[in-house]
Amino acid sequence: MRKDDRAEIGRTGLTVSRLGLGGAPLAGLYQGVSDEQAARVVNTYLGHGLGFFDTAPLYGSGVSETRLGAVLSARVRDARASFVLATKVGRLLVPNPARDQDVWSDDFPPVGPVFDYSYDGTLRSLEESLGRLGLDRVDILHIHDPDNHYEEAMKGSYRALLRLRDEKVIRAVGVGMNQAKMLARFAVDGDFDCFLCAGRYTLLDHTALKRLLPLCEERQISLIIGGPYNSGILAQGAVEGATFDYRKAPAHIVDRVRRVEEVCARHGTPLKAAALQFPLAHPAVAAVIPGARSPEEVDENVGMFEFEIPGDFWTELLQEGLIPDKAPTPA
Repeated sequence: MRKDDRAEIGRTGLTVSRLGLGGAPLAGLYQGVSDEQAARVVNTYLGHGLGFFDTAPLYGSGVSETRLGAVLSARVRDARASFVLATKVGRLLVPNPARDQDVWSDDFPPVGPVFDYSYDGTLRSLEESLGRLGLDRVDILHIHDPDNHYEEAMKGSYRALLRLRDEKVIRAVGVGMNQAKMLARFAVDGDFDCFLCAGRYTLLDHTALKRLLPLCEERQISLIIGGPYNSGILAQGAVEGATFDYRKAPAHIVDRVRRVEEVCARHGTPLKAAALQFPLAHPAVAAVIPGARSPEEVDENVGMFEFEIPGDFWTELLQEGLIPDKAPTPA
């Protein structure tokens, strides 16, 4: 892999860096991040010649969008074409002084998210996101986490996004979720350019391989892989307290990661490098978007993305049954 590799999103003509930057950690996901630190993360990523960003109103009650926009809006005059920006619709931020900050560690504005997949709510969501970003457009809009709102999302948000795409306000229409099953339903029922699938096609979890990925390949829907470290364990390794899907990893997951680490050790391959590169071998996958909360983590992600992994490493993972036979592996 090379950091300057790019891939097209669906059939839009829009291309993205295959190594993106997920915006949740910029808003202090589990660990506080200052405005200045977030700006250094974004600038370090840009300094590598990369430019695919993913954010959402949900991330820190708008703080991720605000911090990302503080850097990107300064580049618009001379270099808007140098980055691609995705954000999401489906949650509006409303005043809520008593809201629980839950996973967001900092003391953010007294607002909280409410679900709204209506047509008008979707248009309002984009308008408010642009205000926080300080930009006049985004490139990709995802319907965010409509797990219990499929019909509303299709009747409201989907129709609004189609209009925005037809009017060339946005370049691509997508859905972002932590599950593969409903994304496959969207692929069958709608006209989408891309999906953001978090955690369901990784070195550890191959749920999307059976149905979603073949559908995406058939219909030329690009898959963007969020959570390539499965919320921690594929970066932390098989250690006490490692997290999988945002909670403490169960014993069978820790054991599986330990077996992968043993193969990594035999082939001199960092676990993080394998985790970042594995999903990209599938022809439907356009990009991976790990987050970072420090410049050093950005640099490490770039190094792991470009690390040269020997072919025998993937062969042994297949032989050990640690990845499925049908899973493509990097050349």
